[in-house]
Amino acid sequence: MASLPSVEDLRLVQAVARTGAVGTAARELRISQPSASQRLSRLERLCGTKLFERDTRGARPTPAGAELSRRADHILGHLEEVYAATRAAAAGQRLVIGTFNSIAPILFPILDADLPDVEIQQQVDHGHFLVERVAEGTMDAAFIAIAEQMALPHGTVSRRVGHDELVLFVPPGARPPGRGRQPLKDRPMVFSTYDRGSEDVHDRLAALGAIPRRGVTLSTTVAMARRRAHLALVPRTALATELRPGEHLMPAPFRYRLTLSVVTTPTPPEPLIAHLPQLRATLNLS
Repeated sequence: MASLPSVEDLRLVQAVARTGAVGTAARELRISQPSASQRLSRLERLCGTKLFERDTRGARPTPAGAELSRRADHILGHLEEVYAATRAAAAGQRLVIGTFNSIAPILFPILDADLPDVEIQQQVDHGHFLVERVAEGTMDAAFIAIAEQMALPHGTVSRRVGHDELVLFVPPGARPPGRGRQPLKDRPMVFSTYDRGSEDVHDRLAALGAIPRRGVTLSTTVAMARRRAHLALVPRTALATELRPGEHLMPAPFRYRLTLSVVTTPTPPEPLIAHLPQLRATLNLS
């Protein structure tokens, strides 16, 4: 059986990936460069593949090295939380809750305000990584939008929080859609969705004459529309708590429904599950 990587191995992979140089990483970790190089070579032998492309310009992670670096971040992050988590468990109820980047600025403030007696440790990642953590027992719940589009790991269950829909966000100065078969003809249109349907939404907007541009997150998309006084197509949730004076929402030019779900083990945290109806109402989900 191959030996497992040590904490020192993982910290070295992190440091090389971050600094882009074995020598710099070695100095940061206070070890010699030959020792760092030998350790990386040993890891490559154990993995059976090259982890870093090394030359006179530095060290760049291969796809395998990038994956090991991501795993190192995940593992070491959990290790760093061990003592704090233990103290929190002794003091009272604590939940580790994760969600994806777009909805985190909306979801976590609501949970923080509505569950004041629960210490919530917030985590952000892609949906499939979040459900892996629920399955492995290091996360209590994951709010994701792709539960119906993926095979959930063994030992996890999904509960629907509610249905969301795409709507048109109209900031001050933005013209509403026109009429006819191409009501958005030659109109720049920024859009964002938090499921896996971005390509579909892009194509539908283009068919209506728009010049679509995708925003990387919901808040980024809304900010782009505000700055340029353009229409934006976003989930209704994006404006659930921050519609400003002079702004309003309109029905989207086509129907598109999203589903927000929470993934837990078969025995979910009771305070969170009891709060789902209130969360659904605050997020204006159906």
